[in-house]
Amino acid sequence: MTFVPPEQLNIADYFLVERLREGRGGRVALRSDDRTWSYDHVAVHALRFRKALSDIGLRRDERVLLALPDGIDFAGAFFGVLHAGAVVVMVNPQLKAHNLARLMDYTGASTAIVHAEDLERVEEALSGATNRPQLLVVAGESEAHPAFDPEGPAPEAEVFPTHRDDPAIWLFSGGTTGLPKAVVQTHQSFAYTTECYAKQALAYCEDDITLSVPKLFFGYATGSNLLFPFSVGGSAIVFPEHPTADVLFEKIRRHRPTILINVPKMINQMVAHPDADRQDLSCLRFATSAGEALPVPLYEQWKERFGVELLDGLGTAEMWHVFVSNVPGDVRPGTLGRVIDGFEIQVLNDDGNPVPDGEPGRLWVRGGARALCYWRNMQRTQEAFRGEWFVGGDLVQRDSDGYITYCGRSDDVLKVGGKWLAPQEVESCLMGHPAVRECAVIGAQGEQGLTQPVAFVVSESHDEDLPETLKQYVLHHLEAYKHPRQVYVVEDFPRTHLGKVDRGELKRRAENG
Repeated sequence: MTFVPPEQLNIADYFLVERLREGRGGRVALRSDDRTWSYDHVAVHALRFRKALSDIGLRRDERVLLALPDGIDFAGAFFGVLHAGAVVVMVNPQLKAHNLARLMDYTGASTAIVHAEDLERVEEALSGATNRPQLLVVAGESEAHPAFDPEGPAPEAEVFPTHRDDPAIWLFSGGTTGLPKAVVQTHQSFAYTTECYAKQALAYCEDDITLSVPKLFFGYATGSNLLFPFSVGGSAIVFPEHPTADVLFEKIRRHRPTILINVPKMINQMVAHPDADRQDLSCLRFATSAGEALPVPLYEQWKERFGVELLDGLGTAEMWHVFVSNVPGDVRPGTLGRVIDGFEIQVLNDDGNPVPDGEPGRLWVRGGARALCYWRNMQRTQEAFRGEWFVGGDLVQRDSDGYITYCGRSDDVLKVGGKWLAPQEVESCLMGHPAVRECAVIGAQGEQGLTQPVAFVVSESHDEDLPETLKQYVLHHLEAYKHPRQVYVVEDFPRTHLGKVDRGELKRRAENG
């Protein structure tokens, strides 16, 4: 049955306060290496943030920039803003000053919650911004805002009675070049996907302990490593340091999580780690993968090395989270799985007509988690939000059993020699070669301005003949027109603000030699 949220809905109540009413206030909500925090503690921390924000004049519906590392302050500030009826705008706390200044202006935030260690960079951003939000500084001493007392008496306040269609959180989409688009998401979206995906499809439960590679400001992790476990009384592991394979293996040994929220880049690093064979991941019920395509060879290496099911899926900021996914007991490697109950998709051509099974087309999706709009971008809003449907740039194909295969972005698909080529197909092929640790295929202009596929490869091999070897490898496995005309071996890839491969930068490198 499709979940219908109540008309009055505030997700601070849905995800946090309701756990207290259920008698779960004493359960562990957050875990770090040094201590744990109960739901009661998180709720009190959220109320202290709400009071501090009210004391400096925050009003309902105003935007609050949240630029904090993962930890109790992030959770307290996140729920405190929502508790007050205001809107959370999560940003990377490591943003450079000029990028933070641009977001201050773009979002029109009235307040920014930041860490004392970042204060110098934040003040630099303020000096370059036209809109200058008030600062609430936490985790400092003399630098901390006097309104915020993390150890003071617990204030009391009722959750602000927001409507389910009121804005709750802004997420960011795109932004490989220029300023990313802010996606305005409602309270309903977060409850809806939690019911359909987390509770029904993945069966999150109160005994689950989650660990995430992406940080909490990234919507994929906000859901999987905060909201989803909180919705059932489970707990989340939080740590401020940069995730590496070594860090993750250590967190798994220490905390024994049951769910690992992962991305292909880290899956690759964990599989390739010299001590991978000695790691015990038996505590995991499953791991998820999202953000970028998961090549079949990488899936198989993970399963062989760790024996843990890996669930690839697809979500977007515009639909908040995952709506197509493999699920426990129903995994088809190389696909994104099937549509989650509560969502519906269509695969259409450019004329808006359905394409036959097995042929690629543009993905249309609808369900109760669709965003309201792109902030201050009416043209893109009208292009992407069409009635109940969201229409992005993702290309997929559906087989006769309903499994969805990702074919890339419409702006990434190449036309080579008059034929269409999905870079993901070549990337998956290259990942089958033992010397390739990571790869990306883009289209670059070659002789006479014609588009040709070019591959960038991360490899530990020092073989000077590797580029030619990989060309021949693809020629042997795929049609000739699909093989990369150039192969560049690099140490790492440029990344976007969301950690995805910056294909635009790779294209510039290829065309500039």
